[in-house]
Amino acid sequence: MKVIVEQHKCVASGQCVLSAPEVFDQREEDGIVVLLAETPPEHLAGDVRQAVALCPAQAIWVKEQGDER
Repeated sequence: MKVIVEQHKCVASGQCVLSAPEVFDQREEDGIVVLLAETPPEHLAGDVRQAVALCPAQAIWVKEQGDER
């Protein structure tokens, strides 16, 4: 799993940080998402998928192994 974020889409809601704090953080000055782990460990995959689902701006997605997108 590879996590991809588009900071320009982020609306600083913080749902990603609440779902997966080991993978996401927010910039101090404006709350925009910061990716801490581009390839998180497998045990965090569920948390990352929840963050993707909860992101109101659809600024986060995952690229699964073998996905050519």
